[in-house]
Amino acid sequence: MLIGLWILDELSFNKYFQNYDCIAQVMQNVDFDGNASTATVIPIPLGTTLRQGYKSDFKYTVLATYTEKHIIAHGTDKLNSKGNYMQAEAPDLLTLNMLRGSRKGLNDPSSILLSASLARSLFGNLDPMYQLINIDNKFNVKVTGVYQDLPYNTSFKDIAFIAPWDLYMTDLPKDAATFWGNNSWQIFVQLLPHVDIAKVSARIKNLVIKNLPPPPGQSGASFKIALFLHPMDKWHLYSEFKNGVNTGGRIEYVWMFGVIGGFILLLACINFMNLRTAKSEKRAREVGIRKTLGSQRKQLISQFFSESLVVTFFAFLVSLFMVLLALPWFNQVADKRMTVQWGSPFFWCMGIGFCLLTGLIAGSYPAFYLASFNPVKVLKGSFRVGRFAALPRKILVVLQFSVSIILIISTIIVFRQVQFTKDRAIGYSQNGLIQLEMKNPNIHQHFNAVRSDLLGSGAITEISESGSPLTDIWANYGGLDWTGKDPNMHDDFGTVPVSTGFGKTADWKILNGRDFSSDFSSDSDGIILNEAAVKYMELKHPVGETIRWGKNYKVIGVIKDLVMTSPYDPVKPTLFYRMSRAGAMINIRINPKMRTSQAIDKISAIFKKYDPESPFDYQFTDTEYAKKFGDEERIGKLAGVFSGFAIFISCIGLFGMASFTAERRNKEIGVRKVLGASVFGLWRLISKEFVTLVLISVGTSIPIAYYIMHGWLQNYNYRTELSWWIFALAALGAILITLLTVSYQSIKAALTNPVKSLRSE
Repeated sequence: MLIGLWILDELSFNKYFQNYDCIAQVMQNVDFDGNASTATVIPIPLGTTLRQGYKSDFKYTVLATYTEKHIIAHGTDKLNSKGNYMQAEAPDLLTLNMLRGSRKGLNDPSSILLSASLARSLFGNLDPMYQLINIDNKFNVKVTGVYQDLPYNTSFKDIAFIAPWDLYMTDLPKDAATFWGNNSWQIFVQLLPHVDIAKVSARIKNLVIKNLPPPPGQSGASFKIALFLHPMDKWHLYSEFKNGVNTGGRIEYVWMFGVIGGFILLLACINFMNLRTAKSEKRAREVGIRKTLGSQRKQLISQFFSESLVVTFFAFLVSLFMVLLALPWFNQVADKRMTVQWGSPFFWCMGIGFCLLTGLIAGSYPAFYLASFNPVKVLKGSFRVGRFAALPRKILVVLQFSVSIILIISTIIVFRQVQFTKDRAIGYSQNGLIQLEMKNPNIHQHFNAVRSDLLGSGAITEISESGSPLTDIWANYGGLDWTGKDPNMHDDFGTVPVSTGFGKTADWKILNGRDFSSDFSSDSDGIILNEAAVKYMELKHPVGETIRWGKNYKVIGVIKDLVMTSPYDPVKPTLFYRMSRAGAMINIRINPKMRTSQAIDKISAIFKKYDPESPFDYQFTDTEYAKKFGDEERIGKLAGVFSGFAIFISCIGLFGMASFTAERRNKEIGVRKVLGASVFGLWRLISKEFVTLVLISVGTSIPIAYYIMHGWLQNYNYRTELSWWIFALAALGAILITLLTVSYQSIKAALTNPVKSLRSE
């Protein structure tokens, strides 16, 4: 049921929106020399073109910023809240549930729509309508609507407010509305009914390339941009693109956990089959009497199926109670907000449907097996189950442990991949490093004074500005030129503007040349390359080389690669240059000789002195970097939990089988003890059968696990190896678990007084 709720939450992602089937995002494939990358970033004039020239295809075309933190202030109350600037049709496209006001509120360029939770945080029990608030110390706006918080399983879950696009445009350069080369925004569209999304994608495909010349040094043949529409029903589950082709995404995990859930249920069914058929001799006489009294075979089959269904129904009721207890913990592990959907007919139909299916599967083999007994042989006492009667049970035990071992190996490899990537050298020190996103230029305008005060307080060792955080690269450029460059070469660099002192703040490692310095005025035309860029450009002696990028830059240094983007991918060729205006980020290295809490208090006080309008909202860089492992860690934890369930269920079945074996061989054990057999010898006798079955499972499961996990690891450029010890550890673990499970019953049987088992003889 837990896995089912998780899958249901994934499959229902974004279905909150009434126009779910008609909404799409405009995306683009940028192709340099056959190497395509897919992005959601779009230039503003494309939105204007789509709104004016494609009215027969789109009901709504909405330009929007990305969801980012902004300072929302009402009086003296200031909050950091995530939100977007969007065009006025956005509330209709998203079918917002308005609690106050209407969806037309954004028609006023000095308005804002708030989520219910943000409205409560700002105004408490007061009426928020038409109250004045400020955004980022720039815009004064009035509240024209309050909408219900968007569900957690939507792509817009973090949006706490929506502000008008026209207001946002007043803060942009005048040419932003007409310049096709700035890809910094996103476009959402709602198609008209019965419009074919593939045909519309084909019609808009070349809109950007027609209006944008290729970068310097790139021919039209080697530089291509193709637009397409990515429908909302694929945003969450089919979000991965490789070389311009959609290759899947989270749908793989949905299938994986669906299969795991099916196997876990199958393991429980196998236990039921094994234990029911193992007790067949005890029920044989009942079957013989019933058949003698006239019961038909189909009546006996119905009886055994009924018993199985009753057990399954009570298990379903117990599972509801257990799910209620486990759901808060499970939501935390899975990063979900799932609930048991008591009022959903679909939930009850699925629950009862699985009850019936499980009951029928679990009861099928025992029902047909028990109903097939010959009453004459049973009542004469000549009935014997035969030497091959246990074979199906053994096959089922092998299947159980094969599944469990595959899950164990998969879980170990997932965690090993995450840890392998975490241990990757990132090129800078995260200890005591914090970062802040700046929403106004106040700190930049007083930067030298802020730095002097902070150093004087002893709270920091260095502070700097940058255009991107250390955990991401926000700008990429191509079309650079340098000596020896192949004229047909596609180039794509990450670019990060930084202030003097950034290197010391980050504690990056200079491999060649020097860092930026305030002692050299020429550093305004200087540039620092990472190792990946030097290798990419094939520069043998990079320091002193001239890079032509709008103007001439001179390489003054080379640094060790910094892992700023995905830790699973190769480091992107990146160049760092001196910034000429306010940076988006402030980076601070806390003094290790001072307690972190004390240092934060001092830093906060100084920031408030120079920027009293902004809340001091900081993040530890190591925490932000750790978020990059979130999905893989969650998948690993879930796989670990489900593997634990599978192993536990398999052990329960094994325990029951060992109990039955010990009971069935009771007299044999008594005879052996009388003849001098030791406890160890009897334990080995009983355990050997089960260990043999597990060894067969090991031989079966290891090749399958290797094939599955080798394919999974191919999704990562930076990946761990499939070491032999992982498979050996899983095999050894399975054998030890088997011995521990079986040993209790084996030793108990071996220690039984043989007089008790042989007195009837």
